[in-house]
Amino acid sequence: MEYVFSDRVKALKPSAIREIFKYAAMPEYISLSAGNPAPEAFPKEAIEKISKELMSENPILALQYGQTEGYIPLRNELKKYLKETHNIGNDYDELIITSGAQQIADLLSKSLINEGDTVICEAPSFIGCLNTFRSYNAKLCGIPMETDGMNTELLEEALKREKNIRFIYTIPNFQNPSGITMSLEKRKKVYELAKKYGVMILEDNPYGDLRYSGEALPSIKSFDDCGLVMYAGSFSKVISPGMRVGYACGPKDVIQKMVVCKQGQDVHSNMWAQVVCYKFMTEYDFDAHLAYLREVYTKKQQLLLSLMEKHLKPYITWDPFEGGLFAWCHLPEGVDMRDFCNKAVERKVCVVPGTAFLTDENDPCDAFRINFSTPTDEQLQKGITVLGELIRDILKK
Repeated sequence: MEYVFSDRVKALKPSAIREIFKYAAMPEYISLSAGNPAPEAFPKEAIEKISKELMSENPILALQYGQTEGYIPLRNELKKYLKETHNIGNDYDELIITSGAQQIADLLSKSLINEGDTVICEAPSFIGCLNTFRSYNAKLCGIPMETDGMNTELLEEALKREKNIRFIYTIPNFQNPSGITMSLEKRKKVYELAKKYGVMILEDNPYGDLRYSGEALPSIKSFDDCGLVMYAGSFSKVISPGMRVGYACGPKDVIQKMVVCKQGQDVHSNMWAQVVCYKFMTEYDFDAHLAYLREVYTKKQQLLLSLMEKHLKPYITWDPFEGGLFAWCHLPEGVDMRDFCNKAVERKVCVVPGTAFLTDENDPCDAFRINFSTPTDEQLQKGITVLGELIRDILKK
């Protein structure tokens, strides 16, 4: 049978990262391509204890249908947490629990985007959300990244030039894939521009709790005095990605439309997972857990930096990163990035080609992404050594 696909999806391509995972899943390959938390980061004992108590004392709570907006105690706890820790939440805001933060991008897109509308994105940016926006036939307008965030002069030019802009998508903290953190000055500027031109902002913050150096900066949402910002948070990097629990805080009118859209997708997010997250936040020392995660990842980040200094310099450079899970590495002039990534796979080391994160994959790119949270110390040592040998072999020719 010949299958006819919708206009929305027929041009979509498989995620380059998921394609690389086919190799990365093989035991003989070293994966520096994933974005998974470290195995030792999961609070396994706490999740087991909470789950046993839940199934023993109140199993129906976990097994029965729930509200589309999310488990009420978790929603209330998150509202309190966001207000106290990030100064997020106003009278005109509401909060919804989602099936991971990825669903926030999808629900917002479904609520706001008509075919041909524009979404302004950082370039590079998170491939999962880029593909979500593409699935609604949005026009993607990429704004180049600088060491302190997107170029705000080019952002304003785009806001003047582009038609039917639905929102600006940004990852201000330890951006995926670049690791860049947006400066306070630029956070305020991005919000001022959004307000000036009447455009919403989708602020994605999956890595904000994973800061290893420097001082924490206020969220863009904390400046929001007129309901322009949709804030996306997640438990994926701090409790478990497999549980698929995210949350969005934004203007009530938009959240209400997202609720209706979610009802048509999955009715509600996993009830067991929501209850586990709530009890972990309220019955355990959540701040101590976050401190432990920062300790784990600081050690891994420092190991990666020392290995890159030893094996990749001076030929491969990288953007500074104060947190998150990724390093964005730049190849020397004249070295073909795709060829380098393919040759790395031939040597059984997987990294992600930078073009995967561009709004137009045909744009020039000299960078690739390394993840340091998932591999063991031994795998990091071997993988970075192989990449260093590879760049030297290429340059000799």
